[in-house]
Formats: sequence, C-alpha cells, structure tokens
Amino acid sequence: MKLTWSLIFVAVLAAGTVLVAQAPANRPLSPDGIASVHVLGKWEKAEREQFTLGGERYVGGNWIDITYGRPMLRGREAFTGTGAEYGKAAYAGAPVWRAGANDSTRLKNSIPLVIGTTTVPAGEYSLFIELKSPTQWTFIVTSWAKARFGAPVSEGLYGAFNYTPEKDVARAPMRVDTLPYRVEQLTWEFTDMTATGGRMAIMWDKTMGSVPFSFGR
Repeated sequence: MKLTWSLIFVAVLAAGTVLVAQAPANRPLSPDGIASVHVLGKWEKAEREQFTLGGERYVGGNWIDITYGRPMLRGREAFTGTGAEYGKAAYAGAPVWRAGANDSTRLKNSIPLVIGTTTVPAGEYSLFIELKSPTQWTFIVTSWAKARFGAPVSEGLYGAFNYTPEKDVARAPMRVDTLPYRVEQLTWEFTDMTATGGRMAIMWDKTMGSVPFSFGR
C-alpha cells in the first residue's frame, strides 16, 4: 500500500513538473526596444588586433538613441480608416500617435540635431507622429517628459495621452513608403547614415515613415 501511494505521489509530482514546463512565459505584449547610432567618431588602427569589421577600433563619437515599446500586429492592420479617420485606431484615443506602445517614445541625443528647419539641442525628448493620410505624416519632437501610467500631466505624459502642442520643439514632414513585405513588430531604425546625418525611420505593417536629420552645432 505504501508503495502504491509512493508511486502515485511521484506521478503527480512529474505531471506538475510537465505542466509548469509547458506554461507560457509571462512576457509583455509589447516589449521594450531601442534603436541606436554612434556618430562623429573615427576608426583607427590599434596595437592589438581588434575583432571588428575592418579590424579597427572606433574612438570618440556620440550616441543617438530611440527607446520605444514594440507592439505586434497579431493579425491586425496597423493603419486603418479613410479620410479624417485614417490612423485613428493607432492613436488609441490620444491626440497623436505615440509611435510605439506603452510609455512615450523617447529620443536621446548627445549632440544637436537639425530636423526640418529646426535645431534640436542635445537632450532627451518625446517623439510623436501625426497621421493625416496614408501619404501625409508629421514627425513631432516635444519637450514633454515621460511619466508613469496614472501620473498627473504635471509630471509628463504616458504615451501620447493628454498631448498638447505647446511644448513642441520641432515638426517636420515625413516621407511615407510602402514596403514590399509586412513588418510584424514595430521597429525604429536609423537609415542612410553619412558623415553629416541620416534618417530616423519607423516601420510597421507594410508602411515605413522616415524623416531626415543632420548634425547641428
């Protein structure tokens, strides 16, 4: 009898272990992401071998980062609606699009950037996008701070909720392209980088919006 109960206990324990192993991991629906570029430094030869592309090391330079939440399509379409309703689903009730998920999308630049006709001083900013039509997007850099969910507006914004334009630092039209494939998880990226600037690009579904920038003084 004791042997039987022992076998039952072992079987139950084994079954529980299998169930725990098969349980889905507790992962966020929109994980954090970061897009980075390192600029205005220089490559140089080093005394010791460098295990890098070209075998040199990068010295100096400045970092530009975009941090954001990365929603996935999961069978949805990202930019629906026509006319005045275009893109409003992405707004989720906010005045503009947070261009990501969860917290506000943030730009951190250790050097001034020229976006449109405006110089954005080195600092940290929130990024938003105004979606007016499938071909008309506006890139917005604002000094609104990022706040936690439920915090008062005096502390900053959660996403784009309660956004107002009086803290805008720069606005610039974006180029909107149709991609030949669908991007499942929203992605920010730096593209077409040169010694004087490049583009900030956001890709989701079959659309890419991008804005050019150059390095300021």
